[in-house]
Amino acid sequence: MTHLPDRLLTGYRNFMTGRYQSESSRYRSLAREGQKPEIMVVACCDSRAAPETIFDVGPGELFVLRNVANLVPPYEPDGEYHSTSAALEFAVQSLKVRNIVVMGHGRCGGIKAALAPESEPLSPGDFIGKWMSLVAPSADAVSKNTMMTATERQTALERISIRFSIANLRTFPCVRILEEKGKLSLHGAWFDISTGELWVMNRQTGDFERPDIG
Repeated sequence: MTHLPDRLLTGYRNFMTGRYQSESSRYRSLAREGQKPEIMVVACCDSRAAPETIFDVGPGELFVLRNVANLVPPYEPDGEYHSTSAALEFAVQSLKVRNIVVMGHGRCGGIKAALAPESEPLSPGDFIGKWMSLVAPSADAVSKNTMMTATERQTALERISIRFSIANLRTFPCVRILEEKGKLSLHGAWFDISTGELWVMNRQTGDFERPDIG
């Protein structure tokens, strides 16, 4: 008989006897009234950097979009299929989120591929190659800095790509207009998988700083 991997079934069993049981009223309320999250997180699909885990949130609290390297493409209403843009549009116009957080992370495979495309088994015609070409100019500039180590270049581009995605968010009219009216705020964050450290982008300077969490 076809079934899910045992790890998923075990996890689901634990969920039903644990978290769902303790939060069943909340789930029923969300089913009845719909979701109303105030925060959207654009994150990488890397299995080590799940926003719901990092921010310790419950059901209905975050609207999460995950893709390779947490990139937001520019506004391009060309009639093609745009998954990231569609999710963004839904979050802003339908759910009316008040905050959008672009969260990158350390040791990102997509960023690594962008920095050394010749070493990855991907051609420019592949989906990932095309997707990561969004940050190709920045990757090229960072790669030429021979005074930085490979690790420093990786971290630099991971953070630059966050600022890049935030700039692209502002090319969407619905985002730009709401931000100008003070109804929507854009944020950047970077998570270090190894240490668990969270760095938050200063909205005035663009620098990444450790928040005071007490």
